[in-house]
Amino acid sequence: MTEPTWLTETRAAYDTVAVDYARLLPEVVEGPLDRGMLTAFAEQVGPGRPVLEVGCGTGRVTAHLRDLGLDVAGVDLSPGMVEVARRTYPELRFDIGSMTDLAMPDARLAGLVAWYSIIHLPPELLPVVFAEFHRVLAPGGHLLLAVKAGDQRIRLEQAYGHTVSYDVHWLPPDRLADQLAEAGLTVRATLVREAEAGFERGPQAFLLATRLDGGVDR
Repeated sequence: MTEPTWLTETRAAYDTVAVDYARLLPEVVEGPLDRGMLTAFAEQVGPGRPVLEVGCGTGRVTAHLRDLGLDVAGVDLSPGMVEVARRTYPELRFDIGSMTDLAMPDARLAGLVAWYSIIHLPPELLPVVFAEFHRVLAPGGHLLLAVKAGDQRIRLEQAYGHTVSYDVHWLPPDRLADQLAEAGLTVRATLVREAEAGFERGPQAFLLATRLDGGVDR
């Protein structure tokens, strides 16, 4: 079966930039509002409970979640990114995989983070991915999304000093909330902030959702 073009392009792009991505973004560079959402997520999940970051890249946010007290692992499509993550954070677990088909039993996770990773999916695949997130989250489990807020597709040809070719989708938070609800995930909080001057092209959005069916929210 032929692999979808978007998947091949995204993997190849991140394999290409992995080393320089880690060099240019060596630590969590998020501002106080972004870090606040990560902290709120961690507090809702609770210390020591199992969490997965999908699209973990070089592992910098995974490591930050660990520092917030979570039992966290990462998964990424790009072998190059996973190699850097394993080398940088050997105490954490990182696997190669796709968020469209997570190698994990049903209802396994207390939390799941997709930090600027669903932006590379064709929008028509988002319901499929959100259904997969619902499957692996336990009742009462929490989901945190970070996305670029808007409604457009941008084709990137240069990134982190390299020639690449892949898509970035800017996504409307209201539409995401509706799609999450259809997948059985209830949005509890949404934060939209303006772009950081000189660093971002537009507003950024963060959605915190919960799988409420069959359990009591923490």
